[in-house]
Amino acid sequence: MAHAQSLDRRRRESLFARLAGWLDTGFAFALVLLATGVVFTASASAQSSSRPFTIAETGRGYATLQAAVDAIGAQRGTIEIAPGIYEQCAVQDEGVIIYTASEYGTVTFARKTCQGKAALVLRGLGAEIRGITFTGMAVADGNGAGIRLEKGALNIAYSRFEDSQQGILANNDTASRIYIMRSTFSGLGTCENSGGCAHSIYVGNYGELTVRDSRFERGTGGHYVKSRSAKVIIENNSFDDSAGRGTNYMIDLPAGSQGAITGNWFVQGRDKENYSAFIALGAETVMHSADGLVIKGNEARFVPGLTRSSVFLADWMGARVAMSGNNLARGLTGYERR
Repeated sequence: MAHAQSLDRRRRESLFARLAGWLDTGFAFALVLLATGVVFTASASAQSSSRPFTIAETGRGYATLQAAVDAIGAQRGTIEIAPGIYEQCAVQDEGVIIYTASEYGTVTFARKTCQGKAALVLRGLGAEIRGITFTGMAVADGNGAGIRLEKGALNIAYSRFEDSQQGILANNDTASRIYIMRSTFSGLGTCENSGGCAHSIYVGNYGELTVRDSRFERGTGGHYVKSRSAKVIIENNSFDDSAGRGTNYMIDLPAGSQGAITGNWFVQGRDKENYSAFIALGAETVMHSADGLVIKGNEARFVPGLTRSSVFLADWMGARVAMSGNNLARGLTGYERR
């Protein structure tokens, strides 16, 4: 048992080292400290149904998520959340906060949004979300999201975003980065509102977006990943559009991006608003160079029984993209200059 606990702890520390590597020094130091066990061990207070939100560093429980966020304020802290379905939301204006389910997969935030935006509205120094599900988010302008990131660094792991207008919507923050791993995005996206389309992930002009080991499925409009960030790392994900409805591109980099799209698995479904391409590059106002973007080792196909012509990478920029080792189905052209 001691050996198993030691191994589990080393795995946690390794994960946090990878996540923390690109964050500011103070945030990274906080994450490494929390990786020693505080984040993952629910306190007795967290199990109280009347005070399900517990600050790990103090052991104090709160009846609402907003009260726990306010108690941390400009400091660094961890909010452990007891199992349950919560129709609550919160706004983080400052500090660094880790939001973690005491048991991964047992915490759901459903239907409730703050400021007409999202279940979590984040504009502090940084935040991390672990093992939490967000579902049923809808607002009047069509951008109801599990998370609205207005500034600051963001880590997400082992979480789910389901059946909402949007999964994650991020504004512009060129000094910060977003890291998403081992999470699921299902039943997201819409183009039914006058303000434009919502997407599974929609990131503005951030410094970097990383999405690893995650699943995208059953889109209901828009793109699966749309990002104007200067750099993207999108690797080892599955994009399963077989049950999608009215969807568009799998990945849209409308402003140009460098980085890598590698080791992903793509299936394009039948019900498309636009099936002309799997990945789009520079289709809107170009803000960044895409020279050196690596697109390698991906597999792309159509849903079984579907005969169609499409393009794996549609490029509006004429960028010097390095493409190699992509396994493409019949009817799928590797590259096209638009």
